[in-house]
Amino acid sequence: MRRVSMAAVTAAVLLLVVGAAGASGAAAGFLGRFHHLKVVASTVPANGDVNPYGTVVVKRSTGRLVAGDVLVSNFNNRANLQGTGTTIVQVSPGGRRSVFARVSTSTLPGRCPGGVGLTTALAVLRHGWVIVGTLPTANGMADTARAGCLIVINSHGTPVSTISGGPINGPWDMAWREFRTHATLFVTNVLNGTVAAGGATVERATVVRIELGLSGMRARVTGEHVIGSRFPAHSDPAALVVGPTGLGVTRRGRLYVADSASNRIAAIPHAFTRMRSAGTGMTVSRGGLLADPLGLAIAPNGDILTVNGVNGRIVETTPAGRQIATRFLDRSGSPPGSGALFGLAVAPQARGLYYVDDATNTLNLLH
Repeated sequence: MRRVSMAAVTAAVLLLVVGAAGASGAAAGFLGRFHHLKVVASTVPANGDVNPYGTVVVKRSTGRLVAGDVLVSNFNNRANLQGTGTTIVQVSPGGRRSVFARVSTSTLPGRCPGGVGLTTALAVLRHGWVIVGTLPTANGMADTARAGCLIVINSHGTPVSTISGGPINGPWDMAWREFRTHATLFVTNVLNGTVAAGGATVERATVVRIELGLSGMRARVTGEHVIGSRFPAHSDPAALVVGPTGLGVTRRGRLYVADSASNRIAAIPHAFTRMRSAGTGMTVSRGGLLADPLGLAIAPNGDILTVNGVNGRIVETTPAGRQIATRFLDRSGSPPGSGALFGLAVAPQARGLYYVDDATNTLNLLH
């Protein structure tokens, strides 16, 4: 979204501030282990797509997917229009970048209302399937946003099917768990009445659980359930949509949601098995160091990591709701760090944290 000078880029990637009012300091939690920032690579492919959003680490090599590489989805095109990005780039730990997949409207393998604008909803399964959400616009403006879909891509970067309709309406972010013969996806949806409201907040955003069968040559949907509802969302000129964004699920089925519009972290219990909506879930933590939480990841110690949309900070929160650490990841722009941070993922062997920076269009590593 924002364009910055090379001086701002340099400042953003070199600055690392530990602690803040109310934080526990450098030794706190998972974040306290790391003290350096590194630019891994630019996320801008040859076609000029910008605004990196989704960020996932490949766990198993298959096809063109290489274990340890990072996939990043781009939300904007070369002209910096939101909801028009078409590429997923693959970045090695050493910084080699390639295009894993490019999805065009004309070659979509199934129904996808509105076309392509790849969001933070990005997953890579050990079976080799990559699944990405699209919330497309015609001109980068919220009033042209359409429902989009989830696109299923094989390990060679070829789209093979789509998941659309029903509860899928503006898929914004995703978490998942994979099992031997099936996978469970959790997807936030932010367009239920949001466009028609013209900037006013509507409490109709949802979290949907999607069950995928993984036997045979296709990933097929075997069930869909709305397990979270009535989350607030509204359109926004700078962010396109503000609504429930980052997701993370524990092995025991507690699903954490970055409820951006309410400035809180929510939890939905029994996410794997519940058959009814938990509404907006239970509040784990609200306010304090949180400032428009967007991307979310679960640290190896069970703490919740979120990046703020308005001030370039990452915040670590315990499952009990105590905010124990924060750091600046970006201080460029005005106000500092605004609009810079989105997707994040824990690096292999928990040796750091990958995150994308929209201000610099880079994949970075906190280590």
